[in-house]
Parts: sequence; structure tokens; C-alpha cells
Amino acid sequence: MANNKLMQGNQACALGAIKAGVKFCAGYPITPSSEIMEVLAEELPDAGGKFIQMEDEIASMGAIIGASVMGTKSLTCTSGPGFDLKQENIAFAAMAEIPAIIVDVQRSGPSTGGATICAQGDLLQAKYGRSGDCPTIALYPNSVQEIYKTTIRAFNLSEKYMMPVILLLDETIGHMRENINLAEYENVEIINRKLPAVPPEEYHPYQPDESGVVRLMPFGNDQNYRYVINGMHHTIDGMPSLTKDAIHNSIERINGKIERNKEDIWEWEEIATADADTLIIACGCVSRSAIEAVKAARAKGHKVGLFRPVTIWPFIDEPLKKLLKKVKTVIVPEMNRGQLVHKIKELVDTSVEIRQLNIFDGSLIMPEQIIKVVEGVALNE
Repeated sequence: MANNKLMQGNQACALGAIKAGVKFCAGYPITPSSEIMEVLAEELPDAGGKFIQMEDEIASMGAIIGASVMGTKSLTCTSGPGFDLKQENIAFAAMAEIPAIIVDVQRSGPSTGGATICAQGDLLQAKYGRSGDCPTIALYPNSVQEIYKTTIRAFNLSEKYMMPVILLLDETIGHMRENINLAEYENVEIINRKLPAVPPEEYHPYQPDESGVVRLMPFGNDQNYRYVINGMHHTIDGMPSLTKDAIHNSIERINGKIERNKEDIWEWEEIATADADTLIIACGCVSRSAIEAVKAARAKGHKVGLFRPVTIWPFIDEPLKKLLKKVKTVIVPEMNRGQLVHKIKELVDTSVEIRQLNIFDGSLIMPEQIIKVVEGVALNE
């Protein structure tokens, strides 16, 4: 029992980051994410790290990029309005292939919206908020325990694939409190970015290794590895170039490493899907209600299952498509006007009915509301 601790979701995120090896956090206070900053401001000095409150969200994102270029695992946290402001620098980190963690604790929007109101309005922004063909890894846990674990995994993926990773939370799971067992993660794998395996005179920073990922020597090294980092299309030496080859290769490199390794990045949970003819697809706080709805519906004799994506981007298309071929109806509950459902519509054929349950007035989607949709499906059969 000594390892069981009652903690808030945002606190679990901060402590998971420390376990993953974060040594720098820059942020600007914004509800409902501020507790992550507060915990890191208190805990990072004892962990050999530093925290700095910046003047705004743009500077915060720039600061963690600078720290990461120096080889330091870095994190910033925000919510919707701040997430808007970070988009340009997230794109820069993706183009320059710089690891960084961006935590977005979602709240009701657009704009200032409702600072203390839960919503899931940033699912599409996490993927499409930036210009060009910008690659994205976005993860979305649904419990305090999973927040801790997924924060560690976000750092591992960021370091492994040399790119920013977005960790989506929401006001509900960020602020709720649950017991978590830290003993499970005492020996968890921690991944650090690979360093160059060639001497400085043979080094090309943007020449991918055998895994298709670049190896960037931290700035400030004393081994004479020198190179340029920028947000333009560039050659393998990092120098800006607008030749056809440079443009094609830079876009293909940053996206290809995700496409080739999507099965490593994907994480999802299935509940009672083996014989399901109705499938609920839900994530984050809504998936907690969906789990209870599945239990209640099964008790009433309805063959209902749940598909819960933890990896939101890259979307888990192939495994979900196989599952969709076995069902008659899909129910997609979301605390927005319908975002995740767009990807699902791309995967289903015309014989599968999609029913949406969209609530965006600040109230949580309850199991009873999902069950009503399930029973409505049953009445029409």
C-alpha cells in the first residue's frame, strides 16, 4: 500500500514527466492545466531540472525547443487558447525534428470559452492545427494512472522519433483524483535520443540512420559537431534549400518515420468487441462513461463493445477498420460537435450506421445517455 497514492491527474502528468527524465519546463499559467506547472516548479529543482514561467505561450514553446536543442528533455503545458498560440513553434519543432512534449488540458472553446468547463474540442486541432504536411503524434489517456504511464510514453516516443508529441488531457481527468500504483513503473523503460555514431567530419545532421530517424548532437557539445537548425526545407546538412529534392526529402522524412512505425505508436483498448454488433468509439473522460454503458447494456442483453483509442494521431485506422466490418452500428459520443467521428466515417462502408452523441454545454456525457442511444438502436432492429 505504500506505493498507492491518491493524486490529481495533472499531478500525475508532472510526476510522470519527472520519471521520464524531464529537466526543463517552460509555461504560462492557464486553467485547467496550471497544476502541472505548479508541481514541476516545486519538484524539478530537486530532480536536477529547471522551471521558468515565460511571458506568454509562444515564448514557452520557443523556450522548450531551445532547451531540447541543447539535449534536455522538455515540456510545456497549456489549454485551448494557449494551444492556438503554440502551433507555429510546434510546426518548427516537427520540421527541425526536435523532441518536445506539449500537454493540452482541453477546456470549452473557441477562444477564451469556459476556463473551468470540460470539452474535447482540440482533437482535430492536434492534427490539423499547423501548416503543410506536419506530422503528429497525439495521445489521450482516460485515468490518473494512465496519465502517469502515457506521459512517460509520450517522452519515449518523442525521443525515439525526434519530434514533438502532444499529450491531450481534459479538464475532468486533469482535475479528478484517483489512487495510482507507482510501483508498477519502478523499472519502466526510459528512452533517450540516439547520438551520432560517426565523427564530426562525417556528420550530416539530417541524414537518417538505418531506422529512418535523424541523430542530432546537442548544441553546446565540446566535440566539434556543428550544424544549422531551421524551419525551412533543408539538405542533410541542415542548410536551407528549395530544390525539388530537398523539399520532397524533408517532407517525406518527417512524415515517413511516423507512417513506417505507426504500429509501434498505436495504443488502444477493446472491451467486449468479440461478438459486438454495436460498437462505441470514445476517448478521454467520455470513454469512462462508455465503459459503464457497455457493462449496463450487456446486462440488458445488448451486444455492445467499446473501442477506445489512446493514440489519437496517427489514427488507428487499420485495426479499427477490421472491427467495423463486424458491426452493424457505431456510436460516437464526444464532448464537441463531432470531431473524431470524421475519421470513423472514412473507414465504414454504407451498411454501417453511425450515430453521434454530441454534448458541448459543459456537462459530462453520462452512461445513461449512451445507453439511451444503444436502446434506440435496438428498437430499430
